[in-house]
Amino acid sequence: MAPWSGFWAGRPALAGGTPVVVKMENPNWSISEIDEADEGGEFLAGTGGRRRKNAKQITWVLLLKAHRAAGCLAWLASAAVALGGAARRRVAAGRTDDSDAAVEDDGESAPLAPRSPLYAFIRSFVLLSVFLLAVELAAYANGRGRVLVASVDAFHASWVRFRAKYVAPPLQLLADACVVLFLVQSADRLVQSLGCLYIRLNRIKPKPVSRPAALPDPEDPDAGYYPMVLVQIPMCNEKEVYQQSIAAVCNLDWPRSNILVQVLDDSDDPTTQALIKDEVDKWRQNGARIVYRHRVLREGYKAGNLKSAMSCSYVKDYEYVTIFDADFQPYPDFLKRTVPHFKDSEELGLVQARWSFVNKDENLLTRLQNINLCFHFEVEQQVNGIFINFFGFNGTAGVWRIKALEDSGGWMERTTVEDMDIAVRAHLNGWKFVFLNDVECQCELPESYEAYRKQQHRWHSGPMQLFRLCLPDIIRCKIAFWKKANLIFLFFLLRKLILPFYSFTLFCIILPMTMFVPEAELPDWVVCYIPALMTFLNILPAPKSFPFIIPYLLFENTMSVTKFNAMISGLFQLGSAYEWVVTKKSGRSSEGDLIALAPKELKQQKACSTPILDLAAIKEQSMLKQPSPRKEAKKKYNRIYKKELALSLLLLTAAARSLLSKQGIHFYFLLFQGLAFLLVGLDLIDCRLQSDSDQYWDIMSLLLQDS
Repeated sequence: MAPWSGFWAGRPALAGGTPVVVKMENPNWSISEIDEADEGGEFLAGTGGRRRKNAKQITWVLLLKAHRAAGCLAWLASAAVALGGAARRRVAAGRTDDSDAAVEDDGESAPLAPRSPLYAFIRSFVLLSVFLLAVELAAYANGRGRVLVASVDAFHASWVRFRAKYVAPPLQLLADACVVLFLVQSADRLVQSLGCLYIRLNRIKPKPVSRPAALPDPEDPDAGYYPMVLVQIPMCNEKEVYQQSIAAVCNLDWPRSNILVQVLDDSDDPTTQALIKDEVDKWRQNGARIVYRHRVLREGYKAGNLKSAMSCSYVKDYEYVTIFDADFQPYPDFLKRTVPHFKDSEELGLVQARWSFVNKDENLLTRLQNINLCFHFEVEQQVNGIFINFFGFNGTAGVWRIKALEDSGGWMERTTVEDMDIAVRAHLNGWKFVFLNDVECQCELPESYEAYRKQQHRWHSGPMQLFRLCLPDIIRCKIAFWKKANLIFLFFLLRKLILPFYSFTLFCIILPMTMFVPEAELPDWVVCYIPALMTFLNILPAPKSFPFIIPYLLFENTMSVTKFNAMISGLFQLGSAYEWVVTKKSGRSSEGDLIALAPKELKQQKACSTPILDLAAIKEQSMLKQPSPRKEAKKKYNRIYKKELALSLLLLTAAARSLLSKQGIHFYFLLFQGLAFLLVGLDLIDCRLQSDSDQYWDIMSLLLQDS
């Protein structure tokens, strides 16, 4: 018998007989080879010198493969059962993204969401796709000789003629238009990535015009450049993070006489107000120059809060203002590394630092957010700051020249993106910006999908509101034509409007519909190759996140429905465009996290102008004040998101239809994208990771765990 060397044989046959010993260990089998032949010669391959497999060996190998296949099927069955159980609990709870019974994570009632026209639009496509799939399956069965209904062939033939004449041309036209937009946006991203590479290779970074050889004593304002700096901390019901933010700001290394901290509390909870006020009093008694402000009339959200603070009479004594949101904790040398850039540069209006995150490894959702924001700061902000000298202010971790704020009209409450609003107006007035990629400020990422979803809705509806309002000012402004073109076509249209439009339309609507209308088609490079390349570029600034490249691609497409809905709301001034919900914090950015992540030279400060944070005392004090975590723990209310679930059904139905036309890449994309929508729709994306391991193959099992 000829030597057996098929698919199951594994490695090529070696010279000489080598018996195979199979160790039967559950759940896996392992095979070890022995170098010497058995004394009995049972496994010798014969006189030819080559080893050949006997029936016993083949049987064991087949059993091994069968066991592994059974284990895989068992895992898939277990995952399906877990997913079904999670879905059953979500549905039984009756809480959806627009349900009357919707509640926040802390158990309080949430504002009712209006009925979404987008959901009705998606639902109609789902019903149509299910009907068309049934027609195609019936026609396929008839073609196989299994006649179900005599009129099926006639109906299917009529549908084929109708779609070829009336449906395919407009669908193909829309698909081609979206592909063009996709290519333009991809080219923009590629150019930005090349710009970032150029900056890295040439080690370009902004430097102060005049910088002293050594930093002088901060207790002597006359010994160096220590202008008057106002520090503002706007907050609203930030019970989880107020202590860390106030402590970090009060430890900034700056002369006491030249700094004033404003805690701008918009909280409507009396208990939270009392806690924040007590914290301010404690730091004031320790020598910090800090004041507490609470508005009686809470109008204009964050912009109204900042505008009210800038109206204080003592603000005229200060030259610069620094803003930190409630969950941001700057390192002590933050002002020393940012404020010197203003010296001898009178046209400089803003210095922006980048964000870093203390909870980026908390769960899959935070890991994916970290990838997105790393690209935003490392590529978008840095490249725009170096080559264009304009970027959107991030709303926090930045230093403004107060004169630039006043010259640009100050804070306005007309949009939900007051930071972008003031940046655009300052740019139109000729002020320059500097982005410091090497100056970081610690903060916290949203850990729940509900909080992240609301944050993204505000971030994508606000720019469209602002575009409608400032477009006449951009056209009338006396700035260079290329600056106007950059603002209108790149900053607003391409990155704020076109990106969410084509991402949702192309991959969530057009692609599944082309499965039912095969006369209109999308090439493989649109579905697979270019998205893979763009995702690769996106993940380069966060190289440790490479195991999550496929989940990131799928999740970004999943988020396109939220971003598209927000963009439409802002563009047409719908009701949800003015919705402002404070992002829920979990208080992960604790003092211990900050010290562990701080640079070594910042962990111990021997001399400082303000009191150093006593970590042990703070921890002991907080443990005495607050009840035990077991008592504080509250039930997490999961929701089911109807738009995401409807899109999941649409994509999975299209995947089933693609099997009939044998479109491999389209099938796999639709299948995995549909599963991603299903996981997000069931609120399983923010499940907490059980360990710090980055192993890619553990992701799916972690996603299937119920929170």
